[in-house]
Amino acid sequence: MEKNVFGEELQTCCTSPMTGYFRDGSCRTIDSDRGTHTVCAIMTNEFLNFSASKGNDLITPAPYYQFPGLKEGDKWCLCVSRWIEAEKANIAPKLILEATHEKTLEFTSLEVLVKHAFIKTHD
Repeated sequence: MEKNVFGEELQTCCTSPMTGYFRDGSCRTIDSDRGTHTVCAIMTNEFLNFSASKGNDLITPAPYYQFPGLKEGDKWCLCVSRWIEAEKANIAPKLILEATHEKTLEFTSLEVLVKHAFIKTHD
């Protein structure tokens, strides 16, 4: 069973659009995943533009890779290194920690991740 940063069962990040290294909705990873796509983030326009400026355009669809292109509000399994880069630039998108893989903790602390946690609010 894959685990999240809390040591609990890894939850699904998003299935519409279908995300993850395996395109199964989960931020699971394996050694051949050079980007370590373990961070479940909620996209913002600011982050998407930042990523594009760094050479990773997440906005433009790439059907060959089954990639629909992302917009603000979409959830996506990001490369942990890009998220850390954005965090240092003060533009990191919010995270769904229940769907963020425990391998992320090899790159940053739970304390840093919790600062950027998306908290559901009730009506």
